[in-house]
Amino acid sequence: MTQPAPGDRVRVERAGRTHEGVLLPSSTDDHLVVKLEGGYNVGIDREAAALELLAEDVYDVEDAQSEADASTVEFDADLPTIALISTGGTIASTVDYRTGAVTAQFDAEDVLRAVPDLAGRANYRGRVVANILSENMEPPIWQDLAQAVHEEIAAGADGIVVMHGTDTMQYSASALAFMLETPVPIVFTGSQRSADRPSSDNVMNAVCAVEAAKSDCAEVMVCMHASESDTTCALHRGTRVRKNHTSRRDAFETVGATPLGTVDYDTETVTLEGTYRERDAVDLAIAPALEDAVELLKFTPGMDPAFLDVAEGAAGLVLEGTGLGHVHTDLIPQIESLVADGTTVVMTSQCLEGRVCDRVYDTGRDLLEAGVIEGEDTLPGTAKVKLMWALANAEDPEEAMRTSLAGEIQHRSVPWTPDGR
Repeated sequence: MTQPAPGDRVRVERAGRTHEGVLLPSSTDDHLVVKLEGGYNVGIDREAAALELLAEDVYDVEDAQSEADASTVEFDADLPTIALISTGGTIASTVDYRTGAVTAQFDAEDVLRAVPDLAGRANYRGRVVANILSENMEPPIWQDLAQAVHEEIAAGADGIVVMHGTDTMQYSASALAFMLETPVPIVFTGSQRSADRPSSDNVMNAVCAVEAAKSDCAEVMVCMHASESDTTCALHRGTRVRKNHTSRRDAFETVGATPLGTVDYDTETVTLEGTYRERDAVDLAIAPALEDAVELLKFTPGMDPAFLDVAEGAAGLVLEGTGLGHVHTDLIPQIESLVADGTTVVMTSQCLEGRVCDRVYDTGRDLLEAGVIEGEDTLPGTAKVKLMWALANAEDPEEAMRTSLAGEIQHRSVPWTPDGR
């Protein structure tokens, strides 16, 4: 009897459950990996499974790999040059044949092969800064990324697209917004769902990001689905964006403002709105230094004051307070002690909309008296990144935290309405 091989259609029974799909290569003899009809991959213990061949050679794994390896990107003098910089993440992920899970393995050239729709839109230069899942992102990688972007722009790139995992993309976008003065667009994009799933958003997000990188908006942006439909991507300012859903394709939102623009996937039209920095409005510059000893702490009712010990000896602390920027009054003496010992303490709010104002209630006034700096309406995650940058670069970090350096502070807060802005 013929034994099923990778590329064959099979039926697998195990523990009373039946799976049908295409058998994929496995990195061990102990596991079967099957791609199911819905696009997911399942890893099954071979010893405990009954395997049945349904059809041979429904998918030629070797030919598919050979075609990918042979693909090339041609240069066109009439097209702009876009630097694709990969840090890993779902948009640049592939299948781990041992477990059926996806893992970050593609470099920038692999992304081009995986998204053939990018062809003909620009000339591309590929570069790998990191190959990690975004939960493993660290400040030194932000510095490497900023340096790589600076080098690509200095070498003549007309725009930058950064392939990044979605979970910490907002932090990395903020970091580059403070570290770089850029005369060209810098666009972060990623994928909520990997390429092996039918509902993957990787192609549309990558295509729209390239179109945004060719636009006139020379800011750090995040380009992701504007809705669940494959119609439009939103362009979020890197310092005002937040991932607000674990898995939806339109997980990213601009908080407290409107997006910088949109990209229509069908017409390839970039529409920019409001105030933004135009292409070539500033000269290229980089200030990559960061102060690592900065913590972000969320206040909750009943929180043990010992949690503030994490900031002892730290250069900076961002507090995510309630409402207008409050914590329990019992914490204020310890906060005052931190400030006296040289820790810069910035207050933000855990509310999604609005700004900190510690002049309304006694608790707020006591916090100001203790030396706490109001973070205005800066998002807490952005405030941490900004404080890391300000402590390492600004002559007056306190004044820098009160000043909008990269669009992170809105001039005024607009009341929220159920039907939007």
